[in-house]
Amino acid sequence: MNSAVIETRDLTKVYGKTKALNGLDLVVERGEIFGFLGPNGAGKTTTCRVLTTLTKPTSGSAAVSGFDVVKQAVQAKSGMGVVAQHTNVDGELSVYANLKLHGMLHKMPPWLRETRISELLEFVGLAQRRNDPARQLSGGLKRRLMIARALLHNPSVLFLDEPTVGLDAQTRRRIWDLIRRSHQAGVTIMLTTHYIEEAEALCHRVGIIDSGKLIALDSPANLLASSGTHVVEEVGGQGRSWFFESREKASRRAAEMEDTVMIRRANLEDVFIRLTGRKVRP
Repeated sequence: MNSAVIETRDLTKVYGKTKALNGLDLVVERGEIFGFLGPNGAGKTTTCRVLTTLTKPTSGSAAVSGFDVVKQAVQAKSGMGVVAQHTNVDGELSVYANLKLHGMLHKMPPWLRETRISELLEFVGLAQRRNDPARQLSGGLKRRLMIARALLHNPSVLFLDEPTVGLDAQTRRRIWDLIRRSHQAGVTIMLTTHYIEEAEALCHRVGIIDSGKLIALDSPANLLASSGTHVVEEVGGQGRSWFFESREKASRRAAEMEDTVMIRRANLEDVFIRLTGRKVRP
C-alpha cells in the first residue's frame, strides 16, 4: 500500500524563460509534518500552488491523496485543507458564518457541518467569538479561524503556507499547538515556513529547495548532523563560521584562534546557508 499522501515526479513549471520548478521529485508520507524551506524565488510557492490545483505544471506529475492534481483536480482538492499566507477570511461575516459558508461550498450535510463547526470552534478557542464579525478578531485569532476553516471538511492533508508570519512569539506558539493537535488527529501536514525554529520544533522531515530542485531532504536532526552540531562563529569582522561534530572539537579550535569567537549549537539556518549560500530571508 502506497503511504505517500503527496507525490511529485519530474515536476516542472516554466514562466517565460524562468524555470520555477526544475524536475522536482518529492514524497510526503502519510502522518508526517513535512517542512518546506527555500530562499525567496526557490520554488516553494509554485510547488504549493501546483499541489493545491491553483497552477498547472508545464510537465511532470503531482498527486495528493492519490489523485492527480491536473486530471483529477476536484477529487484532489476535496481531500485537502489550505491555510494561505495572507489572511483571507470574510471580515463582514461572523466567525460562524465563515465556517458555515465553507461547509456549504464543500456540500457537507447540515448536521455534520454544524457538529464540526462546534467542535472546531472549541478546538481553536473561538467558541465565545462565534457570533462576532471576523474583522474584529486579532491577527492571531484570524489565523486560528483559517485553520478551523481548513479542517472543517475533514481533509486528509493540510497545506500551511507560512501560517505564523507576522505573529508575535506567544501567538506563534499557540498556532504551533494547533498544528500538533491537528497532526495528532490524523492529518498529514505540509508546512512552508521562513522560521527555522518552527521547522525544528514541528517537522518530522524537512525538504530544502533551491532553483526549483530539492537539494536536501531529511529529519532536522540528521540535517544538523550532516553539517556539524556545533559552530565556532567569529564575532565581528566577516562573521565567518566553522562547523564541528562535537563541542569538544569546537572548543579546541576556538582556543587556537586569535579572533574573538563564540561557540553555539548549530541550527537549520546554518544548514540552509551552507547548502544555498543564502539566508531564508535574503
